[in-house]
Amino acid sequence: MADQVLTEAQEKMEKAAESLQRELGQIRAGRANASLLDRISVVYYGVPTPLNQMASITIPEARVLMVTPFDKTMLKEVEKSLLASDLGITPTNDGSVIRLVLPQLTEERRKELAKDVKKSAENAKIAVRNARRDAMDAYKKQEKASEITEDDLKDSEKEIQAATDASIKKLDEIAAEKEKELLEV
Repeated sequence: MADQVLTEAQEKMEKAAESLQRELGQIRAGRANASLLDRISVVYYGVPTPLNQMASITIPEARVLMVTPFDKTMLKEVEKSLLASDLGITPTNDGSVIRLVLPQLTEERRKELAKDVKKSAENAKIAVRNARRDAMDAYKKQEKASEITEDDLKDSEKEIQAATDASIKKLDEIAAEKEKELLEV
């Protein structure tokens, strides 16, 4: 029973790390990254469809994303969706592909994005700490119900704390890597 609590807590902590990774992947760092377009959906014959399912997204240069729709008739719809998105990048349509040129970030914008990274990392850490708290509460309930001994409770608390420390270290590494990428000129 105690192993199950630890496993669930570790899964929640892993999900927090994955969520942070996804969230940071959407931050534009002045470098082309296909995950910038993950949130964009295009109305494809009346059905909202994720862009990455209806087009090939390639990176021909460091700061250029090239979107090639599988169905060339959807070029205008894709362009419309990109313009309506919150990317802040104007697409260039040459009749067969759409190019998105990512502008160079200013120093001020880089620092602002670095703050956003720290904020996102802190939110992920809060999720990890909440998972630890839930696990600790479950262990205490088990001890109160005489399902585990006091020694088992202490051991379990040490294990969950070790898992928490490892998760927070991982989150810090992810955030530091993104920050470094952002502040790199």
